[in-house]
Amino acid sequence: MKLVGNTLVKEPLIEPQCTYADVNADVCHPLESFPTIKWYICFGVALTALFVGLAFATDMFRQGLGTLGINHPVGWGVFITNFVFWIGIGHAGTLISAILFLFRQKWRTAINRSAEAMTIFGVMTAGLFPIIHTGRPWLAFWLFPYPTQRLLWVNFRSPLLWDVFAVSTYFTISLLFWYIGLIPDIASVRDRAKNNIRKTVYKILSFGWRGTARNWNHYEMTYLLLAGLSTPLVLSVHSIVSYDFAVSILPGWHTTIFPPYFVAGAIFSGFAMVVTLLVLARETFNLKQYITAYHLENMTKVMLLTSMMVGYAYMIELFIAWYSGSEAEQFAFRNRITGDYWWAYWIMFTCNVVVPQIFWFKKIRRCIPVMFVASLLINVGMWFERFVIVVTSLHHDFLPSSWQYYTPTRYDLGITIGSFGFFFVFFLLFCRLLPTICMFEVKSIMPQPKK
Repeated sequence: MKLVGNTLVKEPLIEPQCTYADVNADVCHPLESFPTIKWYICFGVALTALFVGLAFATDMFRQGLGTLGINHPVGWGVFITNFVFWIGIGHAGTLISAILFLFRQKWRTAINRSAEAMTIFGVMTAGLFPIIHTGRPWLAFWLFPYPTQRLLWVNFRSPLLWDVFAVSTYFTISLLFWYIGLIPDIASVRDRAKNNIRKTVYKILSFGWRGTARNWNHYEMTYLLLAGLSTPLVLSVHSIVSYDFAVSILPGWHTTIFPPYFVAGAIFSGFAMVVTLLVLARETFNLKQYITAYHLENMTKVMLLTSMMVGYAYMIELFIAWYSGSEAEQFAFRNRITGDYWWAYWIMFTCNVVVPQIFWFKKIRRCIPVMFVASLLINVGMWFERFVIVVTSLHHDFLPSSWQYYTPTRYDLGITIGSFGFFFVFFLLFCRLLPTICMFEVKSIMPQPKK
């Protein structure tokens, strides 16, 4: 709603003068024209980061895990931090598309496609780190439960194996949900194609879509079913990731608040990354009339809500540690705040709790540059949250004689940079090859001409 004179008027989600032909032309323009300078700059930076990560990973596999900063007792370091971070990034896409679709929220229509793609690429990036962390990626097939002649089975009671089932199921459903939603728009791109090779490729990808009543009936039934399946997965997959920590007996990890705490944090970081990507897509491909300030303002409201939930979880953790009377728990949280890694804790707290409070003000919620910077800071804070959980609970364990300070090496940092390059390379290629905006859903909410 916006104030016009003394009257509150409902703000349109798309410009009234826009036609169906305009939607097709604007959304398909990045696919049918040469990339812009802005796209080349973004892609060049992402590709450079990816090559940096590949170089460090190749050298690490050649020399061994001794090149990393992990030690005893800190056997989990930056790699597991990155795994939990990227799984969290993959949450918001399915949340926006599935839950908002089930609740019939119209403001999702311009942003759900990019958010769904972010889910796919985020989970792909996260899946790299358990394999890299083993140091022997060519033996990664040992992680999967399947019958072999060696009669060797994985430990089904381990939450690390629960991750395999949860993440692979989530990825499969999210991939189907994303691709099914793409089919009508791929058919539109196919019908506009003038090059025979291009037309053939999109014809194969569209699975013979003709837009008949039968096509739409099957589409709506399948899309609704996948949305219903995706919704509980949003809540379950990061809860299961939290069990990696919560089922242990280590002070700082052994707590029942982790499942809802991890889910709220994942939605928080995921929405922040969606805002970052939407602002880049909005500016790079000139989609300002479809990704409007109204859409981004709604995203910031969700970020403010989840920020308060995350801040509440921080306070509850400290209260329970004090109330429990357990000296080990009290020491673990006191060490987080004032110990060797105090700087990481306060970066986390500032970025995740203090920075989002600016979104109480409508002018700031509508200011795109401030929103973009805030989304970057939130993701920095959420990365440090995972770092604090993983490292500070490990580096001071039950045996003081084994305490050590964990310092990431250039290999840890280089491969982390490479993961961001991997993610953004795939997202930028997606923006060049497939429709970034869901055209048929945008058309469904356009103002109808008056008779």
